[in-house]
Amino acid sequence: MNPIVRSGAAARAGALLILLGPLVSWIAEFVTAAAWQDPPYSPLYNWVSHLGLTGPPQTAFGQVANSPLGAVMDTGWVIYGVLLIVGAFLVFDPRQGVRPTVIVTLAVLAGTGVSLVGIFQGSHANVDNGLIAFHTLGAQGVMLAGNLMAIVVGVSGARIGLSRGRSLASVALGTAGLLAFPLFMADVFTGWMWNVGMFERAVIYPIMIGHALLGSSVAAARRRQAERRLTPLDTRLAS
Repeated sequence: MNPIVRSGAAARAGALLILLGPLVSWIAEFVTAAAWQDPPYSPLYNWVSHLGLTGPPQTAFGQVANSPLGAVMDTGWVIYGVLLIVGAFLVFDPRQGVRPTVIVTLAVLAGTGVSLVGIFQGSHANVDNGLIAFHTLGAQGVMLAGNLMAIVVGVSGARIGLSRGRSLASVALGTAGLLAFPLFMADVFTGWMWNVGMFERAVIYPIMIGHALLGSSVAAARRRQAERRLTPLDTRLAS
């Protein structure tokens, strides 16, 4: 079965970028949430995107938001999006058929989406001026494209270098995220808004875990491949 990933240092560098993206975002989230103390930030109750609100405390989407380090969160999202897009182009070879092309396309959509969330805040001001459309488009784009990417990656696991267990885990993560998406949207549009942060994370975190799984798996596979190439050379030099 022909691989759909590139060989050499480029693929390994790309894999590390894909792995680094969610790690940067998680660190930014934890730091930003820890700084939100009045009232304390609740990951179950509060919107994820409210962490990125800058400026004075405000009321947006039915919640009081007070994120002193909102710029840190916004920067984390933009970095995540850029790393994902660059990493996907370095790892996957579209010349190998439809699947790598689909994966790269979904990575671009997801990376662009998460970057839009960081650039266009989910603020009351952006609701009034219409820029909230870019925030909403970005958020829903990454939720759908990111989870679909996890499924396609899992289905293509053998051609990427993922073990069977990691391939199944990627499919399961993407499926769980897609199933949580309509529940999250129903929670929002019905006005119930019960633990909206929990439902939002149920859609987002499978994407981030899937990217970490993909990046670490490809990096490890590329390292093993490099070691296999070096071993015969070392044997010849020793003889």
